[in-house]
Amino acid sequence: MKIILGISGSIAAYKAAALTRLWVKQGNEVQILMTESAKAFIAPLTLSTLSKRPVFSEVVSESSWNNHVELGLWADAMVVAPASANTLAKLANGLCDNILSAVYLSARCPVFVAPAMDVDMWHHPATQANIRKLQEHGVQIIPVGHGELASGLVGDGRMAEPEDILEFVSRAPSPLSPLTGQKALVTAGPTFEPLDPVRFIGNHSTGKMGIAIAEELVKQGAEVTLVLGPTDLKPNNPAIKTTSVMTAKEMYEACAAVFSDTDIVVLAAAVADYRPRVFSETKIKKKDGDMALELEKTVDIAATLGKSKKTGQILVGFALETNNEEANALQKLEKKNLDFIVLNSMRDPGAGFGHDTNKITILRRDGSHLDFPLKDKTAVAQDIVAEICSTANPKHV
Repeated sequence: MKIILGISGSIAAYKAAALTRLWVKQGNEVQILMTESAKAFIAPLTLSTLSKRPVFSEVVSESSWNNHVELGLWADAMVVAPASANTLAKLANGLCDNILSAVYLSARCPVFVAPAMDVDMWHHPATQANIRKLQEHGVQIIPVGHGELASGLVGDGRMAEPEDILEFVSRAPSPLSPLTGQKALVTAGPTFEPLDPVRFIGNHSTGKMGIAIAEELVKQGAEVTLVLGPTDLKPNNPAIKTTSVMTAKEMYEACAAVFSDTDIVVLAAAVADYRPRVFSETKIKKKDGDMALELEKTVDIAATLGKSKKTGQILVGFALETNNEEANALQKLEKKNLDFIVLNSMRDPGAGFGHDTNKITILRRDGSHLDFPLKDKTAVAQDIVAEICSTANPKHV
C-alpha cells in the first residue's frame, strides 16, 4: 500500500516512528507529513530515515512545491496519527493552513484519524462534535485508549498503540470492496431458554463461525450488525455493531428490528427449537421420581424472515445435521426461502461446535453445490462471504 502518515503536535508523536517502521517492514510505501508543532516532539530526520522518503512539513519548501493534489491522488490510505484536538477541528471544518490539511482535502483514499489528547479535551462537546462531523464525511476514527496521560491524569484520550493502528487500517474495507454500501445482519452463538433462575435449555455453540463471518463481511466492505447469543467470545473489529441476546425470542426481535433495512442476512446462530412452556420463578427442587418437562416451539427465525424477504435481499442459513444431511439441508433451503444454505455434519471430525475448524458444503437454489475441505473457521468464513459476494454481484463471478 501507499500510505500517507500525517503527524500533528502531540506527545504521542513519538509512536509515529514505530508505526512507520511496522508499515515499511510489511513492504508499504510511507510518505510522512508533519505540522510545524509536530517537529517539537519528533525529528523529521528520524522519520525520513525510517520511511526512506523525505518528510514534508510545508506546501512550498526551499527546493520545490510539494504538490498536495498529487499526494492526495497517490495514496491508498491516509492516516493522521496522532491527531490533536486542533488538527481534528481543522479537518472537520475544512481549514487548510498546512500541508497535512491540504492533502486531507485533496485525498480520494480512505482516511483514518487516531486522536490523542488529554481526557477533558477528548470529552469536550466541541471535540466530540468534530469527531461526529468527520465520521459524517467518511473518516474512520481509530478508538482512543484509556490509561495514564501525559498530564498525569488517568482516562480516555491516549492514542492507539502502533500495532492497533496497523490492525485497524488493515481490517478496514476499501471503497472498491465488493460489499461496500451493503448492510449485513449476522446471528451467532447459541440461545438459552430458561427453565428456572438456574437452569436452561441450550447447546454447545460458541459463536466462532458467525463471528468469523461478521469479521469477513466487514473486510469486504459491509456495514455489519451482529446479534450474538450467550458466549464468552466477541468480535475483534470495533466496526461491528453487536447486540447481545439470550433467548430465541430476543434474537428474533433483534433481527426483526433491522431486517427490512438489511441487504445481507446470515443466520449462523444455533437457535433452540423449543423452550419450556412454563418458567418457574424459583429454583425447581429435586423430588422423588421423574420429572416431565413440557416444551413449546420457539419462533423459527429463518422461516419467519424468509416470508418477508424482499427482492434483492440475500438470506443465508446453516444446517448442522447428523443424518440424511443433504436431504435435510435442501428441505430447509426451500422451506425457509434461503438463497443458499451452509451444510456441515456432526459426523465430520473437526466440524461442528467448539472447534476452530469446520468442513462445509454450500447448497444453492439451482441445485448446484460447492464442497470444501476441512479449514480454519476464518478461511471457511472467507469461502462463505465469497459466495455471498458472487450472489450479490453475479457479474463479477
